[in-house]
Amino acid sequence: MKFENEAERIAMIVSINSIIGNLLLSLGKLVAGFMAQSAAMISDGIHSASDVFGTLIVMAGVKFSNKASDDEHPYGHERIECVAAILLAVILTIIALLIGYSGYEKITGHSGELEVPGQLALWAAVVSILAKEAMFWYTRNAAKKINSGALMAEAWHHRSDAMSSVGAFVGILGARMGYPVLDPIASLVICVMILYAAYEVFKDSMDKMVDRSCDEETNIALENLVVRVPGVEHLDSLHTRLFGNRIYVDIELSVKDDLTLLQAHHIAETVHTAIEANFPLVKHCMVHVNPLSEDSHDACIMLPPDLRPKNLHPEHLG
Repeated sequence: MKFENEAERIAMIVSINSIIGNLLLSLGKLVAGFMAQSAAMISDGIHSASDVFGTLIVMAGVKFSNKASDDEHPYGHERIECVAAILLAVILTIIALLIGYSGYEKITGHSGELEVPGQLALWAAVVSILAKEAMFWYTRNAAKKINSGALMAEAWHHRSDAMSSVGAFVGILGARMGYPVLDPIASLVICVMILYAAYEVFKDSMDKMVDRSCDEETNIALENLVVRVPGVEHLDSLHTRLFGNRIYVDIELSVKDDLTLLQAHHIAETVHTAIEANFPLVKHCMVHVNPLSEDSHDACIMLPPDLRPKNLHPEHLG
């Protein structure tokens, strides 16, 4: 299989492992559910099977988002990954509502008496909890490593399955101890937890879809880097925007009026290179240079005395 870059390779390997893990878990939970006559475990097995569909969405999103820029998409395809994450958030929401509705029906007595399941279902729930929690951390670490929103959404999908298995365990254990009402109560709690996870995934993806600016810490770090470049007299403006899992930066700065075009260009090029070298998530940085005497610097970001460039050389910027 050919990969566009290392990030895509990591995402695909993690996704393939997730599909294999979910298929094995789903098969095991369904067998245990039918043998132990546990409706909760059968539902949990179906939940695990649905994770395979979610993983396929992630794989498609990552694959298309890593495509190189072309004439019709000169800024790349990173936002496709956000679309994949939003679809996963929708899937999480649907699963949460189904679990919550099932719990509500049991509490109100609309779904009949809860049968007492066999011990095999209890052990299947324990194995599922441990396996899905391990898959959550495995996928989460990979998502953080490559800064993938879709893969992070898939990690939370694993966590939702682990929580579902916790609910199944509590329900099965409660039924075997004579307290079947614990099953639907646990379902409602799980419903709320999965809905919150879906909200977090959806919010993060929407922020990246609508060009939200970077966090304050990143913006300050960018400003501090720019003002250290020799020749920069004022930082007039600095704007950032999230584009998928990458960052675009637009900068206006002021330099002395008597500089040649070549000298002003060299300062702008130094700023551009320093930002892209020190901030790996920055996909592109645009730098515009203004003459110091123009009004553009009146509303600019003034350099504090301790940050005014003195004898700093470009090689010191890293």
